[in-house]
Amino acid sequence: AIAIFLISKAVPALQANTENFLTYKAWFPNDAEPKFGIAALAFGTVLTSVIALIVAVPIALGIALFLSHYAPKRLANPLGFIIDLLAAVPSVVFGLWGRDVFRVPVEDFSVWLNKYFSWLPIFGGDGPFGRSILLGSLVLAIMVLPIVTSLSREVFQQTPLMNEEAALALGATKWEMIRTAVIPYGKPGVIAAVMLGLGRALGETIALALTLGIVFNISFNLIESGGNSIAANIANTFGEANATGRGALIASGLVLFAITLVVNMAARAIIYRRREFRDSAA
Repeated sequence: AIAIFLISKAVPALQANTENFLTYKAWFPNDAEPKFGIAALAFGTVLTSVIALIVAVPIALGIALFLSHYAPKRLANPLGFIIDLLAAVPSVVFGLWGRDVFRVPVEDFSVWLNKYFSWLPIFGGDGPFGRSILLGSLVLAIMVLPIVTSLSREVFQQTPLMNEEAALALGATKWEMIRTAVIPYGKPGVIAAVMLGLGRALGETIALALTLGIVFNISFNLIESGGNSIAANIANTFGEANATGRGALIASGLVLFAITLVVNMAARAIIYRRREFRDSAA
């Protein structure tokens, strides 16, 4: 039903578009001859989400293992409660904090990266280094962290005690027991947690609207001001859009809907295959 609604509202704008919607980078749907495309927006959406996961997932899994198998209960319970509370913080709060507070240290860090690692294309350029892909991705990583941590912790805690004791009885250290008994058992749940975090990152609107520059380009440079995403573009341009502009934004939302659907289907397929393998092994 959602897909039918989006398609019906997007078709008139797509018919009026004078450029290729999938490959054109700029966004001028309000002109007399509308020209708009999703290429730069889709690229920015996927890039910021992937970088956010690269940063957040190792930290989240480390915290989850610490809370489930290392920390004493009197420490693990309050810390787990605090992490769960972080997931309830509105995205606008993260966005304002990223724009007004976190931007300065990230800008200084970007200058340092550019000074010593400018030979890498992702850290090149001459500036300015303000609202950038790096800033938006780090804010996204902080937002995704509580979700992945909380779900992974629950999964790790459900590992059968018999499996853990068997590994320890065979002479494994605690880390070897975690590596051979806890992590393999919880892999489907961890994958589901990561995909849920990816879905949150892909659809994030206000935080990215406040931390990304409104630039329609395709570049892997992480530190120069620029970048945009589908959801952030909808938030930034919806108020001034005419009828064709609103249809173009709905068409971009349809693309985001399709990307999210593909991600969820891939996650379900991975989880199903791993569960099938685990059941056959058992």
